[in-house]
Amino acid sequence: MDLDYRKQWDQYVKELYEKECNGQAVVYWQVKYPFPLSDRDYVYLRQRQELDFEGQKVHVILAQSTSVPQFPEKSGVIRVKQYKQRLAIQSDGKRGSKVFMYYFDNPGGQIPSWLVNWAAKNGVPNFLKDMAKACQNYPKKT
Repeated sequence: MDLDYRKQWDQYVKELYEKECNGQAVVYWQVKYPFPLSDRDYVYLRQRQELDFEGQKVHVILAQSTSVPQFPEKSGVIRVKQYKQRLAIQSDGKRGSKVFMYYFDNPGGQIPSWLVNWAAKNGVPNFLKDMAKACQNYPKKT
């Protein structure tokens, strides 16, 4: 949820910020893709809820692409129009967390199959390692 912190640890973030549009918080996120591919960008709504499950807190985050005139498409950047994320985080009762995530996006454009295969085999696991490290290093509130 902390977009400023995400910009610190995620090397693929080119732009990331939230803006109010029509009474809703809308996130703009531009992602750096490797040469020779075009960068992608996302415009999406997200919600956060804290639930109680058998006496433990479960944090649920929902995100889904949207289209608003305040974020027109940029030349040279491919807009990801199909994006959906569902995330639930619960303490494991010790020093860790259980994380359940559903993620889908259609990056659009022409992406070679070798790159899709690389991303599935290496990119996603490496991203999850980076995210876990970022969570461990997140500044504690005092």
